Amino acid sequence: MEDAATAEISRAQLWQWVRHATPIEDGTAVTLQTMRDEAQSVLAEIRRETGDVAFDAGHYGRAAELLDRLTASLEFEPFLTLLAYEDID
Repeated sequence: MEDAATAEISRAQLWQWVRHATPIEDGTAVTLQTMRDEAQSVLAEIRRETGDVAFDAGHYGRAAELLDRLTASLEFEPFLTLLAYEDID
């Protein structure tokens, strides 16, 4: 449950940062494109560290797709877990 709460808080903050083009430490505004670029960078790093088989088994790509969908949405989705349940069932 704690992991779900952390994920909810993190994605809500990211959604808000994108909506308001919040500047980060170096002054760069957080946009949907900067979020997507960073997500791809992190995914590539995880793949390098885990290898292809573990990466695919860990469903990192699907998690990134879900995060992108939630962050790109014009309307704030109340719960990430409701969308994630589609993948669990």
